[in-house]
Amino acid sequence: MHPRSARVIADLRELAALTTDDRGAQRVAWGPVWRTTRSWFSRKLEEIGVRPELDGAANMWGTVPGRSSRSLVIGSHLDSVPGGGWLDGCLGVLAGLEVLREARANGVPPLTLRVVDWADEEGARFGRSLAGSSASAGTLDPDAELGHLVDRGGVRCGDALAENGVSFDTMRTAAAYFRGLNPAAYLELHIEQGPVLEEIQEPVGVVLGTMGVERHMLRFVGQAAHSGAAPIHLRKDAFLAAAEFALACRDISVRHSGPTPKSRVVATCGVVKVEPNFVTAVPGAAEISIDMRALDARVLAAMYAEAREASEVAAKRHLVEVKWTRVWDIPPRLMDETLLGFVRDSVREVTGRAPELPSGPLHDAAEMVPLVPTAMIFAQSSPGVSHTKIEDTPEPALDASIQAFLRTVDRTITHFEG
Repeated sequence: MHPRSARVIADLRELAALTTDDRGAQRVAWGPVWRTTRSWFSRKLEEIGVRPELDGAANMWGTVPGRSSRSLVIGSHLDSVPGGGWLDGCLGVLAGLEVLREARANGVPPLTLRVVDWADEEGARFGRSLAGSSASAGTLDPDAELGHLVDRGGVRCGDALAENGVSFDTMRTAAAYFRGLNPAAYLELHIEQGPVLEEIQEPVGVVLGTMGVERHMLRFVGQAAHSGAAPIHLRKDAFLAAAEFALACRDISVRHSGPTPKSRVVATCGVVKVEPNFVTAVPGAAEISIDMRALDARVLAAMYAEAREASEVAAKRHLVEVKWTRVWDIPPRLMDETLLGFVRDSVREVTGRAPELPSGPLHDAAEMVPLVPTAMIFAQSSPGVSHTKIEDTPEPALDASIQAFLRTVDRTITHFEG
């Protein structure tokens, strides 16, 4: 194992021991374990002579000044979902720490180097993901998007932020702070969180971009009735319409998926609520969610149009009505071609191959794409799952991904230095 990889992995294991219990990682943003995590990270920065700094959205920055004021930003997140894994997000931040560590040991770097721990990437407590990075990107409206949010314990989002020294007003300053850093590029290392690299037996992958998302809630409304008294052909069964819609969306995703990871698409119905929800009643209303993702914007638009049509067909067949409510959407965010070239070369040098795949999950990098040249590297997940305590990556794959990432950093510095 490369010594620099070994240092990153040692940091990861130290953090896991500090912030994990028998249910998994507990670094939920804005909470006490998250604050413990950030205190630990602050000490790690201070050990190499770097003073941590918080912006108005509570993003934590560590900086090594360079000969140029232009910045290479390396980032990811230290927060986790409840019962999460030891690598999700942390890998990228601590690989960035290693970049700063090496830079401090070798004198003044050509570019200013910055590592950022984005605040609340997961959105696990209040449901709004990418909070810190979207504040920096200027795409977050704190009052409109956070002001109404309440966690399961009844705590308002604004009160939780205030507990951490943040307000909606300060969050609005994060975009100007980011612009003032003079960013030239953004790089992120992350675990894949899925099974593709494991399936093709590759330790490291080149991320082409993050998939676009269409996320909606549908409400089918029919008529509740007694399960024994209502004949099948006269029922207005809202759940059957919702179920037919869910199956149709699966067919849509299969129809639009291509043979390569790049052309893979997905559709998921993850929430179903039935009313009146007891065993002897025909469901008179049903809510169902749809989350559709694709790397190609045209494909995503076609999937959405076909899902709308499928909902109308299902509603008509089961004598109900359907209403759509948009929850959230984001277009596909494709990585920068120049930086992708650096990633491909670096991964190929380390592993001999450079497999390419899109990211189905969103990452902070998605918020950076419109602002600066951006690229990502994936480490294999094995098993191919995340957001669970069994999340893992074999050490050889961690070693290879960290080495490829550090080579990408070096290539990027050389490019922007010139």
